[in-house]
Amino acid sequence: MRAMVLCAGLGTRLGDLTRATPKPMLRLDGKPLLAYILHQLQRHGFDEIAINLHFQPEVIQRHFGDGTRLGLRLTYSLEEQLLGTAGGVKRLEDFFRNEAEFLVHYGDILTDQNWSEMLRFHRERRALVTLLVHQRARSSSIVRLDQEGRVTAFLERPGEGEREGQRSPWVNSGVCLCSPEIFPQIPPKIPCDLPRDVFPTIVSTGRVYGYPLSGYRCAIDSAARLAEAGAALAERHCQISLSRHGDLS
Repeated sequence: MRAMVLCAGLGTRLGDLTRATPKPMLRLDGKPLLAYILHQLQRHGFDEIAINLHFQPEVIQRHFGDGTRLGLRLTYSLEEQLLGTAGGVKRLEDFFRNEAEFLVHYGDILTDQNWSEMLRFHRERRALVTLLVHQRARSSSIVRLDQEGRVTAFLERPGEGEREGQRSPWVNSGVCLCSPEIFPQIPPKIPCDLPRDVFPTIVSTGRVYGYPLSGYRCAIDSAARLAEAGAALAERHCQISLSRHGDLS
């Protein structure tokens, strides 16, 4: 199965930590964040993985190579100009064209979510997109679900007026399963964003679902969150172990 990890962002919110280092290469217990993401994908059968790159691309390419030592096949997509999360996926349309579905994973998310269970949910509903969602107050997104898990509204970075009346506790978690049928919904050759430009427009299809987070998740967008994720690994709150991959340090 195929997946994509979005690693082209600049990570500016992390300040000096990412001034000379791509955010997915920040260290957790001595190993890059991206190593944990790739390992968790591999555990659930995703063995062909595309990674988009922009800032310091050679750092990631040099470290992970073609993926052979991880038991993976890695494909790199170098963006000279940032294309956004949707634009980056659209650029790899040919890579995913023959897949029944594929997974898109933000490169700054540490999670031990069971992707096999989420994939089963996605297939049973013949979904166009299944979003991993979790509960959080005052997040940058609002996802409203019906009793069957279907998304009935998706708001990205809503203003105060838009928040009124939106009482859903669910928010976007930064990972989704997609059918290749999504590609006509993404404009070609221009920067665009999945949560801002795509997800709100496809809710009306009735084929967008939310799958509740059942594992650990941390979005690493600050030094404090990096420390939190490291502690979660050390204390086994996040159940990902790279002990068998000593060459990833």
